[in-house]
Amino acid sequence: MNRLLALVLAGLLSSCVLSRGTVNEPLPVAEVEGLQVGSATATDVLAALGAPTDVVQLGLKSAWSYQFSSAKSASLFLFLVNFTNDDVRSDRVWVFFDEEGVVTNLGSTFEAKDTVYAMPWSRIHE
Repeated sequence: MNRLLALVLAGLLSSCVLSRGTVNEPLPVAEVEGLQVGSATATDVLAALGAPTDVVQLGLKSAWSYQFSSAKSASLFLFLVNFTNDDVRSDRVWVFFDEEGVVTNLGSTFEAKDTVYAMPWSRIHE
């Protein structure tokens, strides 16, 4: 009888929780790839990507940052023990301009689509 009660309590006191969240709008990969270093202007970047997340002044030059983040979390609650894994990945774009507002450099990373739900003992970054 005690084992049955313990089994019932274990079932009632354990649970699994999944959650997800995002920050900002996803970045349009095709529009980023369409920006040409040396010919695209600040106006072209605004039209393609919208307002930047951050603007950095570098003397007479500037750099604009764009970011989109995706997060997924999986948790397992067993009695008093909690196992949680948070996977947060981002799409990031940096655009550098010269004094006339022409793109001189552009760097991007697109990883937000790879966000996964996983328990802490899972290998998700292989």
